[in-house]
Amino acid sequence: MADDYLVRIGKLIRDARQHRGWTQSQLAEALGTSQSAVNRIERGNQNISLEMIARIGEALDSEIVSLGYAGPMHLRVVGGRRLSGAIDVKTSKNACVALLCASLLNQGRTVLRRVARIEEVYRLLEVLGSIGVRTRWINDGVDLEIVPSAELDLAAIDADAARRTRSIIMFLGPLLHRMDHFKLPYAGGCDLGTRTVEPHMIALRRFGLDIAATEGQYHAMVDRSVRPDRPIVLTERGDTVTENALLAAARHDGITVIRNASSNYMVQDLCFFLEALGVKVDGIGTTTLTVHGVPTIDVDVDYSPSEDPVEAMSLVAAAVVTESQLTVRRVPIEFLEIELAVLEEMGLDHDRTPEYFADNGRTRLVDLTVRPSKLEAPIDKIHPMPFPGLNIDNVPFFAAIAAVAQGKTLIHDWVYDNRAIYLTDLNRLGGRLQLLDPHRVLVEGPTRWRAAEMMCPPALRPAVVVLLAMMAAEGTSVLRNVYVINRGYEDLAERLNSIGAQIETFRDI
Repeated sequence: MADDYLVRIGKLIRDARQHRGWTQSQLAEALGTSQSAVNRIERGNQNISLEMIARIGEALDSEIVSLGYAGPMHLRVVGGRRLSGAIDVKTSKNACVALLCASLLNQGRTVLRRVARIEEVYRLLEVLGSIGVRTRWINDGVDLEIVPSAELDLAAIDADAARRTRSIIMFLGPLLHRMDHFKLPYAGGCDLGTRTVEPHMIALRRFGLDIAATEGQYHAMVDRSVRPDRPIVLTERGDTVTENALLAAARHDGITVIRNASSNYMVQDLCFFLEALGVKVDGIGTTTLTVHGVPTIDVDVDYSPSEDPVEAMSLVAAAVVTESQLTVRRVPIEFLEIELAVLEEMGLDHDRTPEYFADNGRTRLVDLTVRPSKLEAPIDKIHPMPFPGLNIDNVPFFAAIAAVAQGKTLIHDWVYDNRAIYLTDLNRLGGRLQLLDPHRVLVEGPTRWRAAEMMCPPALRPAVVVLLAMMAAEGTSVLRNVYVINRGYEDLAERLNSIGAQIETFRDI
């Protein structure tokens, strides 16, 4: 029982620290202790006195540290309200994650502007901090500064944080240049694990990396004599696979050609960042990338990742489902054009401003105004394709959109084995979705939404889709345990409230 309380107290301290925007090292400095001690406290592996709890509460300006376990976060949604006004799209979750991993390539200081304050980023910061990388939020917590150490201590890695993010796999590309052998934790038991990991292994093997996955760890060995002597052809055009190959190629002393590469938004942002590091990349935005690697990277770099097209789609879907007029600003239009073309076919009334550049100077943005529309089901099925096709992460939002359209829409989510199943959770809210098989859902609309209380689906985008349907349903709904939403969205409830939603966050007493 005592160990259980230590774990609960540790989680509470970690949440309070993250809310303050501090790293473990910053809290340790305020307490006059070590980062490793803070790490043990937050993992429930160290006895902690009431005096230390009080000191932590004072340092973090958080009374709750002394009150006990807060429990998971839930949302209470009063639906049936119209949204109005304007809302800005935040920076890309997936780009920020890739850039955090890419910072391991650089021996100099990296500053990333307007980094998404989301759980996925927090987990990676915990991992980086545990192995010796110094990170801190600067400029009132808006930007992130990353300063590497000369040596990384992988033996001290925060395995719990690493196992809570699949992004840890993108450490392989940078680390193979820094050490001849190392271990990394991975999230075992994942249904997508084998299918997702093997293409990474095939690509990185060309740089001499050999991986054995046993007992919840990647055991990595690097053969320095192995170099890519011909173009690397990726066996799937995956985003993270392409990013890992780029990270490995960046410090390979020579030219690496990557074919069947993803040209999606996060890959382009990574390429722009690598160019800021002094790595020339030809073919950005195409499926053939030529990387002119440099063996040593030691520069002070300041980079602004672009906005998130999937969050933009979330906000457009929120307006459509709630029959609202809403302006979504800073939309990366290049990565939403197919989705908007499909919505136009369905009858969406909208307009957009002339294009302008994101802060990275490369990504094209528009401001998009959506108006209440009478939608008809599309003639063709909704299905994802690699960029420039309809984004795989945007497919779930069409389930909610199709539910308010007249007619039947077939959604074919062919990439993931289980995600389409979670879309049928909309039936709890009045939807009429028929699961044809694990990949196909038939949606019939229009829908008369009704309030309900339910657990949050364990998949990020279907979870947000359920939240959007609750916003459209008359009455009060409850969505329980929304950690998965916080993994990918920063302050989503508060931001939706700013444009007219009524969403309350609460925890069990």
